[in-house]
Amino acid sequence: MNRTAIREHAFKLIYSLEIQKQEDKQEAIELYMESNELTDEKAKAYIEEAIFGIEKNKKEIVQLIETNLKSDWRIERISKVNLAILKLAIYELKYTEVPFKVVINEAVELAKKYGEDASKNFVNGVLASVIKEK
Repeated sequence: MNRTAIREHAFKLIYSLEIQKQEDKQEAIELYMESNELTDEKAKAYIEEAIFGIEKNKKEIVQLIETNLKSDWRIERISKVNLAILKLAIYELKYTEVPFKVVINEAVELAKKYGEDASKNFVNGVLASVIKEK
């Protein structure tokens, strides 16, 4: 399984956690892996790293999203799909060695696939602003 497919699975789980507000992240990961018949250890390691990394750095990630929104936007207005994409992308930008161009491209592709028409531009804009700040 390639990194793009693994990242998409991580996004789906992050999105489901946004909706369900499940407390036990390890159980959620195990259930997701089982129900999607994912046996790839590399996939499991990446998904665990992303889920726990986002959870551990949640305040900073949310703050980065909020400070990089346009002045008339609030985080509550962001769709759960876009929020999940942004959390994963910002986690990767701040806490991994993945090149920022790869992170932004993958996030925009997820936004095109799962978001609304304006999602790709919105996600790209917020992430570009985060990069400039960095």
